[in-house]
Amino acid sequence: MLRKAFVLIYGATAYLAFLATLLYTIGFLAGVAVPKGIDDGAAGPAWRALLVDAALLTLFAAQHSVMARPWFKRWWTRFVPTSVERSTYVLASTAVLALLLWQWQPLPAEVWSVGPSWARAVLWAVYALGWIVLIFSTFAVGHFDLFGLRQILDRARDRAYAEPEFREPLIYRLVRHPLMVGFLIAFWAAPDLSVGRLVFALAASGYIMVGVRLEEHDLRAQLGEPYERYLRRVPRFVPRPGALKQG
Repeated sequence: MLRKAFVLIYGATAYLAFLATLLYTIGFLAGVAVPKGIDDGAAGPAWRALLVDAALLTLFAAQHSVMARPWFKRWWTRFVPTSVERSTYVLASTAVLALLLWQWQPLPAEVWSVGPSWARAVLWAVYALGWIVLIFSTFAVGHFDLFGLRQILDRARDRAYAEPEFREPLIYRLVRHPLMVGFLIAFWAAPDLSVGRLVFALAASGYIMVGVRLEEHDLRAQLGEPYERYLRRVPRFVPRPGALKQG
């Protein structure tokens, strides 16, 4: 009973920490409702800020890429129970993201600033839409599995956890990676774009381009021909005209 209680507390803590950090990230990139936005803080030498920010982004990308790979999971679950493997990944990702938000060095020089109020309102709406698409995508594909909650609940109920079967919810019939599309929209929909925000958007977008290819490679090996057919039929990021009718 104590072990089950620990697993539940551990998984719930990881999930709540993720939610808090996600909300902070939304405010951080927008520069609103948080103690420190992406352009806040004392600006030091640009070269030093760029080095620090690049190191933080590299650490984030490395942690995400390595811990998500099947070979790492096989090695990792020799030491960590499978019921908390996903929660541990979520907690590690949250910790690295929190470090990035905390230690980010501002590069406030302006790249662009949209003037008309209507255009700014449109960009803020698109920014919000990106996060909505992202969150909706997690529920479409299995939010509670994605963040480790179903695994810990099955452990608490003495049930064997089964990976979700491959399926194509509505949004996944339009693009293969709607969650990443949401990120890309949120990263680039900026009424005010500083050099720091540009560095963040470029690095994060580059990581997404690499990361989805690694993910697809793993899913090909795991799912076989059904996923191969899916790859041929559905584009990565930009829906084809009439995609829903074809689906």
